Amino acid sequence: MMSTSEGLWVAYGQSGVVGTIRKEAGEYVVTIADAAESLGRYPTMDIAKGALHSHLTPGADWPEFRQH
Repeated sequence: MMSTSEGLWVAYGQSGVVGTIRKEAGEYVVTIADAAESLGRYPTMDIAKGALHSHLTPGADWPEFRQH
């Protein structure tokens, strides 16, 4: 079954794109840039943003999230 995306946010760090958050079926799917698989599905955007940030290099600044 194919899922339909309800929204896409791209996370930008100092070096460019660091990941994405895609809203699907009321959940937020987090994927780190160049990863083959997503990190997981989260119930809120705030939790998804935190999950993405927690998988960046230690000490990385909070990325800028832009909706596309």
